[in-house]
Amino acid sequence: MKKNYIYVLLLMFVSSVFADELKVGIVDVNKILKEAPQTISANKKLEKEFSVRTEKLKAKIKSIQADEKKYQKESLTLSDAEREKTEKNLQQRKIDIQRSERELREDMDLRRREEIGDLQEKINETIDKMATNENFDLILYNGIAYASKKVDITESIIKKLGGSEEAAPVDKKNVKDEPKSK
Repeated sequence: MKKNYIYVLLLMFVSSVFADELKVGIVDVNKILKEAPQTISANKKLEKEFSVRTEKLKAKIKSIQADEKKYQKESLTLSDAEREKTEKNLQQRKIDIQRSERELREDMDLRRREEIGDLQEKINETIDKMATNENFDLILYNGIAYASKKVDITESIIKKLGGSEEAAPVDKKNVKDEPKSK
């Protein structure tokens, strides 16, 4: 019984010694994906890439809206055949616009995922370099329920990616533990 008690005390002592020497960091990837300069430039790039198609779609929508107003004004004077033909034409154009809109949205989502994938690759490379250069034993991201600001290195990663220049290293002596929600 005394041996078990001694082993437990020894285990607690050894684990506390190792815990002091273990360097751990966490990364809020969602924050990086929002604040990294690469995200801003990727959004601008996508906006530019799809601007022509977006403008064409907006013009088609305005055109059909104008034609619908015109039809509503003239519908009483049109013959049944002309009214039916105009309604079918307007309906077909609406279907075409919906298809074009869906295709544009799908293409934009695909390109956005490609850009995010490239950024995630850069984030992982930056984390690897930082872990090696600053002797981290463990860096975690995604799925963190709680993390003290002592171990949150997100701002440092953003800074290394070229983001907010005022991001300074965390002063580990004067930081209070605060919940970090995901």
